Amino acid sequence: MTDNTDVVIVGAGFAGLIAARELGRKGINAVVLEARDRIGGRTWTDHRLGHDLEIGGTWVHWTQPHTWAEITRYGLGVTRGPRAEETYWLAGDEVRKGGTEDIMSLIDPGMTRLLEDTTKWIPRPDTPLAVPDLSEIDQYSVQEMLDKLNLSEDEKNANEAAWVGHFNAPLSECSYISALRWTAAAAGHWHLMHEASAIYRLVDGTRTLIQSIANDVQGEIILNSPVTSITHDSDGAEVTYGDGKRIRAQRVVITVPQNILHQLDITPPLPENKIRPSLEKTASQGVKAWIRVRGPIKPFFAYSSQHHPLAVVRTEFMGDDYAILVGFGPDSTKLDVTDAKAVTEALKVWREDLEVEEVGGYDWMSDPYAQETWQIQRPGQLTKYHQAQQENTGVLHFASADHANIWAGFIDGAIESGLQTALDIHAHLQQPSMA
Repeated sequence: MTDNTDVVIVGAGFAGLIAARELGRKGINAVVLEARDRIGGRTWTDHRLGHDLEIGGTWVHWTQPHTWAEITRYGLGVTRGPRAEETYWLAGDEVRKGGTEDIMSLIDPGMTRLLEDTTKWIPRPDTPLAVPDLSEIDQYSVQEMLDKLNLSEDEKNANEAAWVGHFNAPLSECSYISALRWTAAAAGHWHLMHEASAIYRLVDGTRTLIQSIANDVQGEIILNSPVTSITHDSDGAEVTYGDGKRIRAQRVVITVPQNILHQLDITPPLPENKIRPSLEKTASQGVKAWIRVRGPIKPFFAYSSQHHPLAVVRTEFMGDDYAILVGFGPDSTKLDVTDAKAVTEALKVWREDLEVEEVGGYDWMSDPYAQETWQIQRPGQLTKYHQAQQENTGVLHFASADHANIWAGFIDGAIESGLQTALDIHAHLQQPSMA
């Protein structure tokens, strides 16, 4: 037996649940199918190391317009981690120590020079393809542009580590345009971009925001229901999911991450410019490590370089006799974030005195429904594929942070994409039939 509904949404992350909520408000029936046993997608608040930790998406900011509107809508509180009292960085093999102002002044000249043409290439982040000759600069990686600056060794290490923290990937594989887009979203100011992407978080975790949205969804959210095939024609689509159940809809919204889109069984197949970026994959392939160490310690912030398993580490929670650190590295194959001994060794690039009690990371690259962390494009992908990634394929619509306009790869981008898709579907369903 085949069930029927107006819209089927594949995925219960922010993009899918926002689309479902908005469609329901317009009187359109939407069923959400989620492969996992939880909502949220790549945002996931889990209780580990004695705290509710953000295993996936974390930081929010008032310069992220869609996210901040939702935070305001649901009356959620925002906080931040402890301010660093010590900072560490590398000059060659030498570990240097100072205050926050020291490390910020170290990276400032390089960041300023690297990003000085932000508004030339991305004058408005909501229309990232507006400059006709954007492909000229889209061919370069972050690494190539950093190398042109001829920075001193410690400046280069610190700048590279900062970008690994932002992009979660080897910088030779990250599009320079991604750096410009993040900065353009922060009004062209790198200090604001850094703050917007790494400082403030929800008091009770991202679960409070995603659950608030889910509570407002009028249609059904079905967990543990991976989609196995989608067959579509001009009249609608049939979606097979779970243990062979089928549902027919006028429209389907696909919200899966870029890296797994090509794995979906879709008939007729998707256009080449949708499949190609999925086959090429995003640049992001790194790690996010949660680490509980014995205290008391002073809160600290540390940069190494992109050649270390952890390029960035900082204190995120403090207790009387412990601290919880969060760290980022460019390559998931270089560090097992569930291995306390390996993480301890990674921390020794800065400090020998930290006693690791427990670790609580997660390997997103091996997650069958993600196979990526947050989206960072490779050189050329924006100008080649962005428009095609957003476009409909017949009755199939696509919503994801991976191809949002303003804060691509962020919760904000997912919300933006979900809102736009809901508007698009409503407009299509309002059109009179040609029969």
